[in-house]
Amino acid sequence: MTSTTNSTTTTAYEGFTAEERAAMKDHARETKAAAARRGSKAEKAAQAVADVLAKIAEMSDTDRAMAERIHAVVTATAPGLTPKLWYGMPAYADEAGKIVCFFQSAEKFKARYATLGFSDQARLDDGPMWAAGYALTEVTPEVEERIAALVTRAVGTA
Repeated sequence: MTSTTNSTTTTAYEGFTAEERAAMKDHARETKAAAARRGSKAEKAAQAVADVLAKIAEMSDTDRAMAERIHAVVTATAPGLTPKLWYGMPAYADEAGKIVCFFQSAEKFKARYATLGFSDQARLDDGPMWAAGYALTEVTPEVEERIAALVTRAVGTA
């Protein structure tokens, strides 16, 4: 255990939270499952989509509703992105298999809000600083429009 001290507080690094450890275990399982899949590229892609939809179905009502809408917007806006699980959450990868964007449920990480995040593969660059994550409390039609615009920009089709 490493401790850091400054003039007012002492904190100890406790390692990863239980939620973070669970996400890492999910990622390890996802990687093994993807490597073990047999069949054509289309069959593997179909199984990955089924995995994402199953994971969304397991979410709490609020997170599930948002994840369903995000899934619909992302797949309609950028059909070239492939849905897949990433650390136990729905994510969308480019043709090279690199994650471009992802949904993180509030419930899984005991957070106040869900998150729509973008990786460094997303083409959202805007000067020396730009947003790569967005807090979500609900997905309204206006939010769907913003997500579609972000995804379009992220994949470079704008």
